[in-house]
Amino acid sequence: MVKLIYVISRKEGMSVADFQTHWRETHADIAARIPGVRRYVQCHTLPELYDRETPPPYDGAAELWFDDLDAMRAAFRSDETAAAREDELRFIDHSKSFLIVTEEKPVIE
Repeated sequence: MVKLIYVISRKEGMSVADFQTHWRETHADIAARIPGVRRYVQCHTLPELYDRETPPPYDGAAELWFDDLDAMRAAFRSDETAAAREDELRFIDHSKSFLIVTEEKPVIE
């Protein structure tokens, strides 16, 4: 199993509430249609952490599981991924976000 972790930041000027609502209610439906995704999880930064003097550096992370790299590559070529990327332009600052592709090595199950 291959997991893609996408650490994201919201667009400048967008409130935390608007960002989380769009991601949870609009983008989730679009991303859930990407072929080959075995599991999709959104990890939202806790709203109360924004009340500190120094706000969190990232607004969340998305985790997408695929059977293997070939499945992930095929998914990236799909119309559904193109639609998800188009929607990302509405709420994600790509210049402050990054992707890593991983293989899990559980320590505690």
